[in-house]
Amino acid sequence: MKVSYQITRGLLALTIGFVNVAASEKAITMKDLPAAVQRTVQEQSKGAIIRGLSTEVEHGKTIYEVELTVNGHGKNVSMDATGAVIEVEEEVALDSIPAAARAAIEKAAGSGQVRKVERVTGGTQVAYEAHLRKEGKRSEVRVSGDGRLLPAD
Repeated sequence: MKVSYQITRGLLALTIGFVNVAASEKAITMKDLPAAVQRTVQEQSKGAIIRGLSTEVEHGKTIYEVELTVNGHGKNVSMDATGAVIEVEEEVALDSIPAAARAAIEKAAGSGQVRKVERVTGGTQVAYEAHLRKEGKRSEVRVSGDGRLLPAD
């Protein structure tokens, strides 16, 4: 009885956590954005297709995100309420990233498959995030340009 209670409690916590994450991001329209954010979206989306806009609160701050398709690949741009770009995630080819980062991602994938790689730029820092699939399970790994493992966001 004690074990099943702990499993049920864990599943409930996991479900609540998932609902909170899903509920925290909200789809919005261009007219819902502050004027400064609208200007940044227009600048960042030149030559791109806007797939969606969303907002969420992270650490008490409202973050706006535009999902784009640029030349056939995905690009997400996160901004604060002033329109300042906080982070850019852009899909890149695995063979286009630094060798040390590529080696770390390939090591993490092992016999699995690297499904997608994104260059994540925030301020002056650049990281590479890989979406992996191994034995039917999905995971992510984030590494620096020199191949060091970084904490996932």
